[in-house]
Amino acid sequence: MSETASLEKQLETLKLEHRDLDDVIDHLIETRPFDQLQIQRLKKRKLMLKDQMSKMESRMLPDIIA
Repeated sequence: MSETASLEKQLETLKLEHRDLDDVIDHLIETRPFDQLQIQRLKKRKLMLKDQMSKMESRMLPDIIA
């Protein structure tokens, strides 16, 4: 498997986890009372995933010599 294909597979996994966290956070907010600390932790995890996705996407782009 090439590096690009491997990165694409990892990126798709991260995107899926990011979407799942979004659903979990929405569900927790809808239920009363909700645990604010747990929601903060989930949002922090979601932000970390977004950073990882951005790094992977930039690694997949070819270097352009200017």
